Amino acid sequence: MLHAGALRNAWTLLMLGLACIGATAACVDEDKLSAIAGTATGAVAAPEPQQELRSLVHDAIQRSKAVGVARLLAEAAQQDTEEARAAKRLQASANAFIGPALVNSASVTESSPAQMRAGISLSQLLFDGGRSDRLVDWRQQLAEAARFGQLNAQEQLALTTVSLALDRSRYRIQTQIYGQYVRKMGCLVEALEQIVAADKGRLSELVQARKSLQEAQISHTQTQSQVRQVEVRLRRLVGDGLPSVAGLSSLLLKVPDLAELQADAARAYEITGLASQAAAMTQLARSIEASQSPQLSWSFGGSANAAVGGSLATAANRSAGLSAGLQITIPLMNPGNAPASDAARKRAQAAELARAEALESRRWRIAEVHEQALSSFDRARRVVAVLRDSDQVRHFTLQQWQQLGRRSLFDVMASESEHYNLRVAQVNALHDGQQLNALLESLSHGINQWVQ
Repeated sequence: MLHAGALRNAWTLLMLGLACIGATAACVDEDKLSAIAGTATGAVAAPEPQQELRSLVHDAIQRSKAVGVARLLAEAAQQDTEEARAAKRLQASANAFIGPALVNSASVTESSPAQMRAGISLSQLLFDGGRSDRLVDWRQQLAEAARFGQLNAQEQLALTTVSLALDRSRYRIQTQIYGQYVRKMGCLVEALEQIVAADKGRLSELVQARKSLQEAQISHTQTQSQVRQVEVRLRRLVGDGLPSVAGLSSLLLKVPDLAELQADAARAYEITGLASQAAAMTQLARSIEASQSPQLSWSFGGSANAAVGGSLATAANRSAGLSAGLQITIPLMNPGNAPASDAARKRAQAAELARAEALESRRWRIAEVHEQALSSFDRARRVVAVLRDSDQVRHFTLQQWQQLGRRSLFDVMASESEHYNLRVAQVNALHDGQQLNALLESLSHGINQWVQ
């Protein structure tokens, strides 16, 4: 016959086992639940992720005041070029005068209360040693630099938009993971509440489980806040219509070839803009040198003169005239021309050195980011391999804990925490690699071009 205390202990163990098994059976594996949900939602046709990014970038560019400023500056520079071109075209002017007049000639003074004069002149530059053409080239290169400045502003905005969209995808996935972690800890707490109801000696385990649940809830809440913060920054760029993040984790997964990226770096908008500025300084120096050449132009003019009232109002004092001919101007001495030309040449050399320095810096930056991207994707692959083992460890640990004593609650919570932290690490590694790939595209041929 069994002792009453032994019967009581056996009954308690039986109740604990049933509580563990019953409570944890209700906790469906969150990974499997996520996969099932993903399969179900995958049946609905989702918009192309790259098309969503294209729409976001387009909206950001259309709304951006900074891009608008760069566009207006580019248009103004183009108008400056047209002004320089007009210097060699036909010039026309007219003039008129009316007012009192007083003329003293041979001791005879004549006057009129209203004398009128009118004239018209036409002229056109024929030759100036190429100075006007070089000024046009100078303005044209400045217009090109302004145009590349506009494209670079669009490129930087596109990179920011894509990066924010990827961050939004990152934190939304993390929110789902932490939500699953909260539910898993909640199931564990429910199991322990049933266990403690049968065995008050397990209360400390319940307190520890509730602590872990609260920590998981804090992580979940913080990640939700990060989602809202990213969405605030994204709405500032593109407006309120934020698309879904579904499918963004499938983009920008292949690291481009390093040699190709570095070759394309010379065609980046920032580098070509600096090259245009250097070319503009060279053309300015040539125009200053050409200003010492003779200038040839033709002109035609006509004038008429008449007085109303007074002693000047006679037929003899009414006149008209026409003139036409060629005009040549030969500069003889301009001490400031040589220093001005040298200064322009040095500015051109400085601009070329700045372009070379920017290109070299960009190529080294590409090499650095390329290695970071490779490392991020390698880390993501390694974490996935660890995740498979981690999933088995937490599954076995939970089973052994349910067998009342083979594993402690601390082992269960540690295995769950490690598993979900690994999932977050895998998401971070993947999105870090995507953002680094986006930066590589921007540093070479442009993320905006890739999006389009």
